[in-house]
Amino acid sequence: MIVLALDTATPEVVAGVAELTGDGVVVRAERVARDARKHGELLMPALLDACAAAGVTLRDADAVVVGAGPGPFTGLRVGMVTAAALGDALDVPVHGVCTLDAIAHDAGPGVRLAVTDARRREVYWAAYAADGTRVTGPHVDAPAVLRERIAGLGAVAAAGGSAAESGLPVRGPAAPSVAGLVAVAADALASGAAPGPLEPLYLRRPDAVEPGARKKVGT
Repeated sequence: MIVLALDTATPEVVAGVAELTGDGVVVRAERVARDARKHGELLMPALLDACAAAGVTLRDADAVVVGAGPGPFTGLRVGMVTAAALGDALDVPVHGVCTLDAIAHDAGPGVRLAVTDARRREVYWAAYAADGTRVTGPHVDAPAVLRERIAGLGAVAAAGGSAAESGLPVRGPAAPSVAGLVAVAADALASGAAPGPLEPLYLRRPDAVEPGARKKVGT
C-alpha cells in the first residue's frame, strides 16, 4: 500500500511517501522544510519532489495520512485542506492522526511527553505511557502549567520542538516524520476501515474574529 503523508502542524513542513507492508512502514522518500510562514508555498512542491524521488505519482497512492494537530490555525489548515483535496481528487481515504502521537512514536519506547509550540507563550502537549499509549492530552497550556501538570505522570523525557519547556531531558524529533505519521495510522490503513471525519485539533479559537456591527452615527 502506497501512502502519502504530510504534516503542517509545526514550523516544519513534512511530506513524503511510504509503503505499508506486512512487516511495517517503509519510507520511500521524505522531504522536510522549516518555515513557519510558508507552509502553503512549500507543501505541494515538497510532496511532488518526494513522489519523484520515490518513483511514484500521486495517482499511485492508496491513502493519505495527515497530521491533524494540534497546531496554530493557519499552518495546520494548509495540511488539512491539502490532504482533503488530495483524497477527493484521487478518490482515496484520508486518515487524520494526532501530530503529537507521531512525534511520541518517533521518540521511542518509555514514558514521555510530546510538546510543540502553540505560540502566545503556550505549548501543545500530550503524555504517553511506556507502551506508547496516550494517557492525557492533547492540551494547550503555559509552560509553567505544563510542568505542574506532569509532576505526577512519571514522564522521564520529552520530544517535540518545545520539549525543553517541560524541564525534562529532551529526546527525539522536533516534528513528526513520515514513518511516525503512517505508523500511527497503520492499523486503520491495514484494516481498510473507513476513516472518521477529518477534524483539525485547533484546541482554541483563531485570532481572527468577525467584525461586530457598525456603530450608529448620531446626527
